[in-house]
Amino acid sequence: MSEAFSSEVFLAYSTYSTIVLLKMLLMGPLTGYFRLTRKVFANPEDARAHGGKDEETSKKFLRIDPDVERVRRCHQNDLENIVPFVGIGLLYALSGPDLSTAVMHFRIFAASRIFHSIAYLVPLPQPSRGLSWMVGLGVTFSMAYRVLKAGVHL
Repeated sequence: MSEAFSSEVFLAYSTYSTIVLLKMLLMGPLTGYFRLTRKVFANPEDARAHGGKDEETSKKFLRIDPDVERVRRCHQNDLENIVPFVGIGLLYALSGPDLSTAVMHFRIFAASRIFHSIAYLVPLPQPSRGLSWMVGLGVTFSMAYRVLKAGVHL
């Protein structure tokens, strides 16, 4: 097992998983930045802490902002796609794939998620965001298929 964790495939998996997980982690502070700069809060105590001097002023900060919601949806999409990639990618990396094939999977997924976030936040015209989402999903399904294929014992 220690050989599997020190293999070049596992190191590549670790690198690209770290990249997409860091990208996903940065979405939280980005949401906070948009909330603070637009004075849009989800909770009354946050509104009071950031400028709502009384209950009436606080209520005007408890609203929905399209920019904040766009960042939140982008973050939600990351959660729905990066978490499965990390799990399936680990199984894939441990299944003994060819290094060049594995690196191709990892790079394409990471690039698709980075481009997806750019397309979501700028926003770029569709179908750019949809295509980048489908590419990343396709990579995850490809790895899942290869794991299942490698593990089938009939």
